[in-house]
Amino acid sequence: MFVVSVLYPPGEFDLGYYRDTHLPMVRRLLEPAGMSEMGYWRPSEMDPASPYQLIAELRFPDRATGLAALDAHGAETQADIPNFTPVTPVIVMGEMAAD
Repeated sequence: MFVVSVLYPPGEFDLGYYRDTHLPMVRRLLEPAGMSEMGYWRPSEMDPASPYQLIAELRFPDRATGLAALDAHGAETQADIPNFTPVTPVIVMGEMAAD
C-alpha cells in the first residue's frame, strides 16, 4: 500500500471549506485514478503542542498507482489549498510495510 500524508502546521484553517469542498474534490479526482481510502484527523485536539493541526492520509494500492494519480491531479488539488489555509503543508509519502 502506498500512503500520502499531508501534514498541516498550525495556522488559520477553514475546516468547513476543507471538509465540504476540498475533500470531495480530492475524492472526485483521485478515486477514479486508484485512491482506495482517504481520511483526516486533528492531533492538536488531543495534544495542543502538536506540530500539526490536521493530518490527511490518502491510500493507494501501490506506488505506481499513487504516483500516477498525483502526477495527473496533484497540481489541481494543491492549487485549492490557499482557499482554506495560508499555511504550507508538509507532504510525506511512501510504501506502508506490513508484517
